[in-house]
Amino acid sequence: MEKIIDLSPVARPVGRESAPWSRIQLKTRVAVAFASVVPAILGLTVLLLTGIDFMAMLFAVFLPIQVIAAALVGVLVYGRRGVLEGLLVVVTIFCASFIVVLLGSVLWSVIANGSQALSWQFIGQNNYYIKPNTSLEYGGVGHAIIGSLLIVGTSTLVTVPMGLATAVYLTETQGKTKGLIRTLLQAMSGLPSVVSGLFIYAAFIASGITTYAGWTGSLALIPLMLPTVARVSEEALRLVPQELRNGALALGAPAWRAFMLVTLPAARSGMVTAVLLGIARVIGETAPLVLTTFAADRTNLNLFGGAMASLPTYLFGFISMGFDESIQRAWGAALVIMILVAILFTTARLASRTRTTARK
Repeated sequence: MEKIIDLSPVARPVGRESAPWSRIQLKTRVAVAFASVVPAILGLTVLLLTGIDFMAMLFAVFLPIQVIAAALVGVLVYGRRGVLEGLLVVVTIFCASFIVVLLGSVLWSVIANGSQALSWQFIGQNNYYIKPNTSLEYGGVGHAIIGSLLIVGTSTLVTVPMGLATAVYLTETQGKTKGLIRTLLQAMSGLPSVVSGLFIYAAFIASGITTYAGWTGSLALIPLMLPTVARVSEEALRLVPQELRNGALALGAPAWRAFMLVTLPAARSGMVTAVLLGIARVIGETAPLVLTTFAADRTNLNLFGGAMASLPTYLFGFISMGFDESIQRAWGAALVIMILVAILFTTARLASRTRTTARK
């Protein structure tokens, strides 16, 4: 008798069925929580009562107790052979919590110190006639914000077409140099920013071709931004199902038309994310701009003439002066940079969420 195969589509899992890791027993949650919290409490108690060095407490008290607690969790939850599983779970939670605490302390420091200088006049004014010990009621980062937008915007206009074209070449063609290009992109992603700035300084400024200008800073940021845009765009294009490409080609569309009408719209949100991440990668770079744009105390809208201020160089200049007012201005500039980066990352996250929702 011929066997009949049911080819009807299967409904997508919903609720708990779509996230099996959420079905963790209450006993497991409680055991992991105790193994993660109790060693920290005991370690802090020993630190406060004895006054020993923090690193000594960490290695002599906290870590041994943490390992023992993790092993007990493994035995309790996974059985006698689950010691390594327990260690993995607890150590992962500890490392994640440690990173969250470090990030939270940095954010709190910037917000607490930078908010004291932040005001509308601080955002809108420049630093012409402002001395290192001038009151915070006068002067601001308005000229540095404009300079950063011009410099990073110019780098974006050049880098985005290059990065997207590179990603298309790596994913949509059969070129023989794809391995070499990936190697170069990986090498560029590890390029120290000061090396990029030093190269532009030696090639254009020290040689006398030009003086300090905004366009030299943009040129120095391009090698730092290009790998991020190209690699993330490549991954976004690779996530597009091959069936979509094959379907468009099977309907008779040429390869370029299938890419423009099928592949590119499907990967659009991922490529937008690549651009935003590339901008966030370079918006806080200091060393290339110190070497190529110098610093200015007034607004300069001409990328090709004269020094141009930016938020990183503003921060670097005032933090090195040593006065209380100048250090406070540096904290304010750091808060402005953090706000700009937060806006970019939030936009990238929303773009990624839109892509995920559309697939569902």
